[in-house]
Amino acid sequence: MKAYCEMTREELLAEKAQLEKEFEALKAAGISLDMSRGKPAAAQLALSDDMMDVLSSESDFKAEDGTECRNYGIVRGLPEARRLMGELVGVSADKVTVFGNASLNIMFDTVSHAMVKGVCGGKPWLLQGKVRFLCPAPGYDRHFKITEYFGIEMITVPMTPAGPDMDMVEKYVNNDPTVKGIWCVPKYSNPQGYSYSDETVRRFAALTPAADDFRIFWDNAYAIHHLYEEADRQDEILEILSACEEAGHPDMVYEFFSTSKVTYPGSGISAMATSANNTADLQKAMTVQTIGHDKINQLRHVRYFKNLENVKAHMMAQAAIMRPKFEAVEKTLEESLGGLGIGTWTKPNGGYFISFDALPGCAKAIVAKAAEAGVTMTGAGATFPYGRDPEDSNIRIAPSFPTPEELTEAGRIFVLCVKLVSLEKMLSA
Repeated sequence: MKAYCEMTREELLAEKAQLEKEFEALKAAGISLDMSRGKPAAAQLALSDDMMDVLSSESDFKAEDGTECRNYGIVRGLPEARRLMGELVGVSADKVTVFGNASLNIMFDTVSHAMVKGVCGGKPWLLQGKVRFLCPAPGYDRHFKITEYFGIEMITVPMTPAGPDMDMVEKYVNNDPTVKGIWCVPKYSNPQGYSYSDETVRRFAALTPAADDFRIFWDNAYAIHHLYEEADRQDEILEILSACEEAGHPDMVYEFFSTSKVTYPGSGISAMATSANNTADLQKAMTVQTIGHDKINQLRHVRYFKNLENVKAHMMAQAAIMRPKFEAVEKTLEESLGGLGIGTWTKPNGGYFISFDALPGCAKAIVAKAAEAGVTMTGAGATFPYGRDPEDSNIRIAPSFPTPEELTEAGRIFVLCVKLVSLEKMLSA
């Protein structure tokens, strides 16, 4: 089929009439599918069910250093849990602190600490007047919600396949003392699935911030979330803490990660890796906030996985469930939209999302039309600060939760909506 831009007005009207009939038929089918968030499917959760049998009333609840896991204490987490979590992102256990079930909590608390108490003895952000964050976009909506919650001004930085526009990052960070941080999902980014190049990581490490209390919020959520077994289809990135140390900026990064999409999203373990100075600073609040996180859950995870190789094998089982879903979406997009000139999309090697860019001014209408037919998607604009996509073009597709059969049905509806909205825009021009 030829591109829409090559069609006559009569051809476009005929195409629109036919598609409207198809849309009404699908709408009448009463479909109800939720593709709004990157939730693991039941089959993925079931992969970890054996972990529930690791501990019982007859178990030894002592950690390797003799810590009684049923009692208070060990604010930074069990030694073996810190070691295993560090291995997931390639850092040593001495840099790691293990928290509760979600890294989002750590990020929120870290920003809150900086606002109220300052960073490493510095002036609290609340007392500094204007405070700004750089926000690579499209990006993770919950990152943007945190900074918006605290009244921090957000500056959109365009994303590229190699990572954020580093010329823009350097310009702001190195010259503007009101810029205090940047959100990053460096590997299989949300939603595009991009991984930062070695050059990008090195340029981050070489930043010379105008603000002493500037920090990189490095959310390495998908560090081990490959979709493919072949090594040449597994993205790898430079380890940021080591890069910053080599560049003479050891305190510049807070790195966050968790097992939320490795085991159970509601009952995993999360961690932060950072320098000794940053750890000591944040621990001042931690020792007031808690007497220790859930050590039994930490023990359960460690005894279940035992080592990094077992975690990797587990993640390949996860990939075997996820990969057909991504490929089903990509196949539908290519077969139905390829060559029409009304949309582009990413083909990631890992992570949880596919990023779709419609014609400018069409994203909100596409999402609304999909909802009419029973398919709920992430709100258009959510991948940008303040929920405002300046082009109104980006849509995040989350293939993980539906079954492959449901994805095929949802894909039919989505591409139909893309076509109809695109035609309406072209015909109204």
